[in-house]
Amino acid sequence: MGSEAAPASFIEFHITGFRKFHGVAENPTEVLVGTIEEYVRKHHGMPTGTLLGSCTVLETAGEGALGPLVELLDSSLVGIEHPSIERSGNLQELKLDVNSLPPIQKKIVWVHFGVNSGATNFAVEWRAVNEATFRCADELGWQPQHAPIITEDGPISHIRETTLPVKEIVTALRKEDFNVTESYDAGRFVCNYVYYHSLCHAAAHGTRSLFVHVPLFKMIDKEQQMQFAEALLHVLAEFC
Repeated sequence: MGSEAAPASFIEFHITGFRKFHGVAENPTEVLVGTIEEYVRKHHGMPTGTLLGSCTVLETAGEGALGPLVELLDSSLVGIEHPSIERSGNLQELKLDVNSLPPIQKKIVWVHFGVNSGATNFAVEWRAVNEATFRCADELGWQPQHAPIITEDGPISHIRETTLPVKEIVTALRKEDFNVTESYDAGRFVCNYVYYHSLCHAAAHGTRSLFVHVPLFKMIDKEQQMQFAEALLHVLAEFC
């Protein structure tokens, strides 16, 4: 008896960043997310077997922006048999011969970018903590203190970790001369809040999630940050 070929897999990236917030009038992640699609198209292109599913700039807010965040995460769960010409835009860019492929198993990867205004390098976050303790009110006026992000998860000390290999990702990016490190603390502000919800959603639906902190443009300029974002997608494609 002949054996059935395993279904092909296909990675769909979804990228988010944030708008301005208290103390950060220009959020570099808003620029990164707003221009990454065009930047990738003009430079090295998307990694083989991947698609850029969405690029979204989020309100820098917690509870008040939770509804739109959950809707956004849910929107990626719609299955596909093949990437359509309409969605991919250019099959040559996509680097897939659609007619030769069996039904595709879509792998969803969320990449969240947030800014750390005091940082001098990039930081790939291992985990998020079930605690919202905002040092200042978010953009919708919410300022929780020692509050659980998801009550059902128990105490505020509860941790969720990404299933992506952070150490290997950081090593690969360092080989490309990016100043990047592993981080075990995403803070307790909106970045941690969004990451925690994303990791919870990923665990429930079999997707994957990663949060990356970037510095301000005055520390690492826009061009270098765009190069980093593109390189990150290529490295992630190797480990998904």
